[in-house]
Amino acid sequence: MWVLVAAAFAVAIGYGLVAPVLPQYARSFDVSVTAASVVVSAFAFFRLVFAPAGGFLVDRLGERWVYMSGLLIVVVSTLATGVAQTYWQLLVFRGLGGLGSTMFTISAMALLTRLSPPGARGRIAGLYATAFLIGNIGGPVLGGLLAGFGMRVPFFVYSFTLLVATGVVAVFLRGGRRPSADDGTEEQEALPVREALRHSGYRAALVSSFVNGWSSFGVRVAIVPLFAAANFDAGAGIAGTALASFAVGTAAVISVAGWLSDRYGRRPLVIGGLLVSGVSTLVLGWCDTVPLLVAASVVAGMGAGVLNPAQQASVADVIGADRAGGKVLATFQMASDSGAILGPVLVGLVVDLFGYTAGFALSGGLLLAAVVPWLVARETHEHLVRGTTGE
Repeated sequence: MWVLVAAAFAVAIGYGLVAPVLPQYARSFDVSVTAASVVVSAFAFFRLVFAPAGGFLVDRLGERWVYMSGLLIVVVSTLATGVAQTYWQLLVFRGLGGLGSTMFTISAMALLTRLSPPGARGRIAGLYATAFLIGNIGGPVLGGLLAGFGMRVPFFVYSFTLLVATGVVAVFLRGGRRPSADDGTEEQEALPVREALRHSGYRAALVSSFVNGWSSFGVRVAIVPLFAAANFDAGAGIAGTALASFAVGTAAVISVAGWLSDRYGRRPLVIGGLLVSGVSTLVLGWCDTVPLLVAASVVAGMGAGVLNPAQQASVADVIGADRAGGKVLATFQMASDSGAILGPVLVGLVVDLFGYTAGFALSGGLLLAAVVPWLVARETHEHLVRGTTGE
């Protein structure tokens, strides 16, 4: 677990470096807001189309090798992105990084699912996510500062942090492969996606994963920096501050939220997180001062921090520790990536036609609508279902 946490931090701080400058870097090729948003969506698109293969590779080759291979693919893609000479080169190079990203994401999720005991899944998910958030807090601010030396510089630094993460996994992570057929360990067959879909909690998780990808990984990364650049002086710095504020809000609550989901169930935390995220996203479109933008970003981050560990733990509950769930996890990840693809493009179109307020209103409304499936879903926490506290 600690190896995964350390690697997650190295990945996240690098991703945070490029997040505030990527949309503006794309705009430097003299393209529209929509075209700049497509660069963000391209990364998620390649994650989406490769997710089924990523799930297959994890189950076939083991988590450790798939994790390292994925990181190295993103290293090459990021270096190429930093030296792109045209918009189309930028689009292709950034998009190809999504192949590696989905490989190490599904690998990490598979390890977390297999190694986490049911009564601690929320806390472990919170710990892993906290490592990402600590990196995301410092990364965007540092990325905004590095942009002063040129918008290509953050991509070179990101490549270095990915190499660090690869080294950590290569040296310290062991046991990253599921038991083989002849090792005497009894293990059920892999959980089919169609069986997981019979569980209302998994179906609700797919919906909330889609809207969370739309808002947190799509609109937040693609539209918030452009909103900051259009409405405030020193746009890159303000964008980095807004993204870091989101991460601060998430980090402030995610560990406690994970513990609460283990104690009281996944549903209450997911519903609460969606409500907070939806309302704060609606408010973002009306922010006309930097303090208000930062405050709204912090609250939106808190909503995501309440939502994510409970949502991830609910999927792990459905799979269980004794079954391979690569395809089920890949489908869950595909829902998030689908939102991250559609969000920037559609919200970018809405912004071009009606303005930023309407774009954020659309995103906030989707987050609030995702509450409905969870209201009718049954609890996934097996100890609570059995009538115990899970402790």
